[in-house]
Amino acid sequence: MRRDLVSLIIPNFNGIDLVESLFQSIINQSYKDVEIIVVDNGSNDGSIEYIGKFQNVRLIANKRNLGFAKAINSGIKQSKGDFVFLT
Repeated sequence: MRRDLVSLIIPNFNGIDLVESLFQSIINQSYKDVEIIVVDNGSNDGSIEYIGKFQNVRLIANKRNLGFAKAINSGIKQSKGDFVFLT
């Protein structure tokens, strides 16, 4: 039985503490048919390096802060899910 793929779009700007706890929540959940897309808006707090450690996370690294809407839209454009979940 095929389960629907859910695309999790996570915008980030210097939110390494939030990303760490969010990733733990995603790992601990029971629904595993997810793709994780993090759109980083020019963070300088170590977020990019931390996110880069996860092979199952797609990282879109913007050089500067493009704002929430542009970050989300760029993540959605690259998503492959049947459903999109914005975090």
